[in-house]
Amino acid sequence: MTTLAIILQAVASMAIAKMGAGIGAGIGVLGAGIGIGRIGGSALEAIARQPEASGDIRTNMIIAAALVEGVAFFAVVVCLLIALA
Repeated sequence: MTTLAIILQAVASMAIAKMGAGIGAGIGVLGAGIGIGRIGGSALEAIARQPEASGDIRTNMIIAAALVEGVAFFAVVVCLLIALA
């Protein structure tokens, strides 16, 4: 049995843990939304300053946004595993 499974079994039996999992999922998604907003805003400012580099900036912006989305998805999945266990 993995350590995560043991922790999930120990924590999931409490009602407070389920509430904490919901709050944790919300905070994870909220943080990702703020992060992607900052990435997009910074990319637009950079494109406005150097329009000739817009292709490279856009590519880097999409990669960074995808990484932030991956972390947010991971946080939500972990929180849902705790809530549903």
